[in-house]
Amino acid sequence: MYSFELTSEQKMLVETVHRYAEKELRTTYRESEETKVVPDKIVQTGWELGLLPGSIEPQYGGFGEYSALTSALYLEELGWGDVGSSLHLLTPSLFAMPVALFGSAAQKKRYLPLFCEEKFTRATAALTEPVVQFDPANLATRAEKQGDAYVLNGRKTFVPLAADAELFLVYAEENGLTQGFIVAAHASGLTVGPRIQMMGAQALPVYHLTLENVTIPKENRLGGLKGVRLNRLLTVSRIGLAALAVGQARAAYEYALAYAKEREAFGEPIAHRQSIAFMLAQMAIEIESARLMCWEAAYKFDCGEDATQAGSLAKLLAERMVLEVTDNAVQVLGGHGYIREHPVELWLRNGRGFAAWDGWGIG
Repeated sequence: MYSFELTSEQKMLVETVHRYAEKELRTTYRESEETKVVPDKIVQTGWELGLLPGSIEPQYGGFGEYSALTSALYLEELGWGDVGSSLHLLTPSLFAMPVALFGSAAQKKRYLPLFCEEKFTRATAALTEPVVQFDPANLATRAEKQGDAYVLNGRKTFVPLAADAELFLVYAEENGLTQGFIVAAHASGLTVGPRIQMMGAQALPVYHLTLENVTIPKENRLGGLKGVRLNRLLTVSRIGLAALAVGQARAAYEYALAYAKEREAFGEPIAHRQSIAFMLAQMAIEIESARLMCWEAAYKFDCGEDATQAGSLAKLLAERMVLEVTDNAVQVLGGHGYIREHPVELWLRNGRGFAAWDGWGIG
């Protein structure tokens, strides 16, 4: 049995991240969406919160250790602020956390200190491939061992911040198993393609990536001979994405509730209408359900249990819930929900993306 009472450190962290989300993300989200660029100041301010160093052990320059539950708490607040800007801020974690969880001693010593510096670290990961019914456990990208090196060939898509990245963590199939490989941006044969225009979260630049006979030393295989545990890695991602989805849904629900209380029709607030009241109640129920499943999966992961199923269920429920809640928020606002004066149309577009974002939720 676990308690729902946050520790003092967790409360402080949630409050700090919420203030950042409210004062920074909420004041610039529309600008970031329209320009498709997150202001550098917003990214740097978020970086200075120390969210990533807080999950890195002190011996590598951090000041904590990874906790899926604590991450879920602050990821919800980031999702409440703005999903696109938050995914931009979290992108270095896609490289750093797999190294922290599965990297060899030499890899941790070499790379993790980079993520504890004052400036935003330009690193990313490439998992998703441009194929129908993408399966992380059955990749088309291949890694072939040749002497003391690995040769990578394949195509990736939805690679965040690839154009400016200095380090890539590329996932490829080796002898029937998915493994991670560290690739420098200047590696011969590594080509960043055009930017992909997404339906939502347009503040996050994502790109195609091509690897043609990219050769890296064998030391760049993540985890050395042990490699990575794909299910455990995907569980971390799914918990993180579920938490972000809960935050996005919470934002939409709160906005719709406030609107329904203020908007009057036939001499009374529309919140008094049974159809609206029931819709809002159902939105709240779905959000709470998804949050609890997310927390349960995170708790199991932190206890060292196999949280594969719990994480998958939490992500599945959350991605369905956020789409339903954000769509209902648009409906509560009626015609106003369809215009860009209100944020619910953006939140609906963001909500639709969670089903497609594999491997993006590591925080």
